[in-house]
Amino acid sequence: MIVAEIYTQADGKIVGFEIDGHSNQAPRGSDIYCAGVSTVSQAAYMCIANHLKCSFKGDFASGKLSMRLISPPDDRTEAVFQTMLIGIREIEKIAPQAVTLTVKPENANSSTDNILSPVTIIGGENFV
Repeated sequence: MIVAEIYTQADGKIVGFEIDGHSNQAPRGSDIYCAGVSTVSQAAYMCIANHLKCSFKGDFASGKLSMRLISPPDDRTEAVFQTMLIGIREIEKIAPQAVTLTVKPENANSSTDNILSPVTIIGGENFV
């Protein structure tokens, strides 16, 4: 199952996310649910990194994607994150057996606070 966790600060603005797992609904490389969640979450990650050039910590690995803003969220990051949230929520609606989505306060057991990974991006450096 794909587990998507979206982390918010007290005012409700999104400060990060973690997506982990595979839906196992089709062979790897042919799974439409994995492809959908991967596409919207990777697009958000790349937009924050390469277009908005925000400071963040992130992990970009096979089967796992996480991001935690270092800089405060703003209207631009919120638009990107909300677009991702809407996309994943729609996939969860049509395939609840494949995707679970949770929105929680940022300090609710977020593993993105302690990311130590080979892909840690600070600032708007390109990672692709």
